[in-house]
Amino acid sequence: MFPLPPPPHMEINLAGKENMSTPLNPGAKKTGSSPFSIMGTPRSMWMATPRAIFGRSRATQIMLHQPRKTTPVTWCVAIVCLIFSLLLIFFGIATLIIFLAVKPRTPLFDIPNASLSTVYFDSPEYFNGNFNFVANFTNPNKKIDVQFEHAEVDLFFFDKLIATASLQPFHQRRGEVRLQSVQLISSLVLLPKNLAVRLQNQVQRNRIMYNIRGTFKVRANVGTVHYSYWLHGRCQLEMTGPPYGVLLARRCITKR
Repeated sequence: MFPLPPPPHMEINLAGKENMSTPLNPGAKKTGSSPFSIMGTPRSMWMATPRAIFGRSRATQIMLHQPRKTTPVTWCVAIVCLIFSLLLIFFGIATLIIFLAVKPRTPLFDIPNASLSTVYFDSPEYFNGNFNFVANFTNPNKKIDVQFEHAEVDLFFFDKLIATASLQPFHQRRGEVRLQSVQLISSLVLLPKNLAVRLQNQVQRNRIMYNIRGTFKVRANVGTVHYSYWLHGRCQLEMTGPPYGVLLARRCITKR
């Protein structure tokens, strides 16, 4: 076996560049450019580029991660939102506790008695009548007083309004029952021809169907706390004919 030739003599200067004193190809001409200048960039610049990029990215990260100071306005808004949220939670819990302790119930509207004294026609379509009934208002609550601030009662024949009456506001204590007489007078009410014929036929058969609709605005008082809501009463009545018409049957419902 032949011994390997000695490696070429290399000189390293202070700038860290390698100087090949003995070229690998003695016949090749020396050129002033490095093999790394193919891309047009010297070797020293190519080796320094990652350090520069790393330094710039590190400085950018430091600038991006610098915490911003919270302004006083932001603190004030956050404190106000926190207080508002706590108040909402407090009032919600208080309302739930009051509701469970009081157990509010809806007042009831009923018609235990009614009379029909007059039904006649001035012409085939103009109707006159006189209808009276007793309204029963019941407050079933054991811990709540109610105030009827607005009360209106309407009389219908099928879907046609034929009389209306307004009641004076009144107060009901817990568990109280109130009876009130109501008179509904119809004077020259124009009925559609088909409804006029139906009413005349019912009078002849001695069975008249009326509908009562009551609309009430109720205020409930629980100590110093009060709230209002609308109450709707519906009653379907079956009466005998005038002049001594009496109540034969009824069906009443009350809902909010």
